Amino acid sequence: MSARPIWPAFALGWRQRCPACGQGRLYSKYLKVVDQCDQCGQALHHHRADDAPPYFTMLIVGHVIVGLVLKVEMTYHPELLVHLLLWGPSTLLLSLFLLPRIKGALIGIQWAARMHGFGAGRDPALPDALPDAPPVRHG
Repeated sequence: MSARPIWPAFALGWRQRCPACGQGRLYSKYLKVVDQCDQCGQALHHHRADDAPPYFTMLIVGHVIVGLVLKVEMTYHPELLVHLLLWGPSTLLLSLFLLPRIKGALIGIQWAARMHGFGAGRDPALPDALPDAPPVRHG
């Protein structure tokens, strides 16, 4: 079985592109993964991102926002209303920006590592690739 490079698949997923060909869209809606790539036919329906994207999004957003809140508070000492008006929308927008990108990156990693069904069959990223295993003979 040929190796699939992790970092290019991660980057393609981050850009919300098919990790196999880099051309097809990963989502049909905001977070709804397409069943298969419209360019190369790679099946994408068996990804298992589950709770990891929201977890990593909260981890990143929390560290960024809390760091900025502390920096602004220590430097400028703004009123509480300023904090509310600044950090509420910032948290929401940063979360909405990161969530689909993180989910895409995790799908790209799963594809590259051949996890959750991404290893079966012919590899669309390698058009000349042989099937992973010879056909089974019955009889």
